[in-house]
Amino acid sequence: MNEIRIAKVTVNIGVGDAGEKLQKAELLLQKLFDQKPVRTISKGSHPEFGVKKKEPIGVKVTLRGEKVNSFLKDAFEAVENVINAKQFDSTGNMSFGVHEYLELPGMKYDPDIGMFGMDIAVNLEKPGYRIARRKKQNKKIAPRFRITPEESMEFFKENFKIQVQ
Repeated sequence: MNEIRIAKVTVNIGVGDAGEKLQKAELLLQKLFDQKPVRTISKGSHPEFGVKKKEPIGVKVTLRGEKVNSFLKDAFEAVENVINAKQFDSTGNMSFGVHEYLELPGMKYDPDIGMFGMDIAVNLEKPGYRIARRKKQNKKIAPRFRITPEESMEFFKENFKIQVQ
């Protein structure tokens, strides 16, 4: 019951407006992962940035299963297999960014798409975490069963050969 596994990986590209850049970001994610991205919607209005409430401002893709390991190996290679300890939260999840999609191995510049960076969030879980998500009789996970940041760092060091600074 203490075996840690990757629940999901979320790849997000924040564009800031609903125009042509958003369509290009959608095209990039569709090209990278062969699945349709979901648009993210703004929660509030920010006139200083030109963002209106409930306007699409980004796109994201959620990866599960076999796609996760192959993508994470490429993403860690893009950041030179070095992650900062500050990028782990209190429940063991991790997030980091890739400045340009060209840093991913095997990617070439496409002038039709342009340049985009992406945020990558990795959620970890142990067997039994389903009790917090189920509809009937959902319960909280006891603190002694939660993943600590140190356990998460060890998981990534062993499985992906990264360095944590």
